[in-house]
Amino acid sequence: MSNGLIWILGLSGLLILGIIAYWQLVIAEGTYLGQWAVTRLYDLTANRYDAIKQFDAGMEAIFLGRPLAEALKSIPAPLVCDVGTGTARLPLALLEQPSFQGKIVGLDASRDMLKVAAQKTNGYNNRLTLIWQNAAHLPFPDDVFDAVTCLEMTEFTPNPAKQLAEAVRVLRTGGILLTTRRRGFDAQMLPGRVFNPKRLTTLLGKLGIINVQIQAWQVDYDLVWGQRDGHSSAGVRPISEILLCPRCSTLSLVKDNQVIYCEQCSARYPIRDRIIELR
Repeated sequence: MSNGLIWILGLSGLLILGIIAYWQLVIAEGTYLGQWAVTRLYDLTANRYDAIKQFDAGMEAIFLGRPLAEALKSIPAPLVCDVGTGTARLPLALLEQPSFQGKIVGLDASRDMLKVAAQKTNGYNNRLTLIWQNAAHLPFPDDVFDAVTCLEMTEFTPNPAKQLAEAVRVLRTGGILLTTRRRGFDAQMLPGRVFNPKRLTTLLGKLGIINVQIQAWQVDYDLVWGQRDGHSSAGVRPISEILLCPRCSTLSLVKDNQVIYCEQCSARYPIRDRIIELR
């Protein structure tokens, strides 16, 4: 084999490896490498994430904050859970709406993303609770939130269908579900992680979500709105009454200064940077 052919084969191999790496790390954001890879990538980019995404506050209000506040207007003090909250994109858009007088729980597996979220939302300490925990098993009982949101995250979880089911589990009957659907060319590069509109509507219907509406949003995403079937069972409950202990799955958590401890199993979870560390 000539040296020239060896060079060509070597360069071709490097090119293929580069394409695979770009697919895995940029387009798929590590999802096929495991949840640890996704979380690690977000930790590494946390301080640059908002600049990379180039969020526009005005557009966030038009597409996220105002519509969600309007959907919740009949509830005096709604409780919202933002799954995969990241740097608090959704909480900020909603908390800045004058008509929204409720509270939000933001949960994420990336500790560094939550640290940025805490810094950005310092003026809303009493209305936003940040929790460091994997979203696959939400630390809440069934039927507790008036709205559950999960934006740009289900396709980066090991099982998007199960993740949606988990989001619906903690949603009250009559409550609002807001999620997203990946579309465009990149969506075709995420086999097994993205649903077409018909399949997604069918899946949500099986989970008890009605009035599903899919709305064009960004180049790569649609917004997906729905409502959990049944009459509203809304009723204000403080975070202390809905937070389950990850170790024993009981409602036995008590706050003591900068620590939350479980009266049932004695597990202790620190609170640092305004973040409840349940992981």
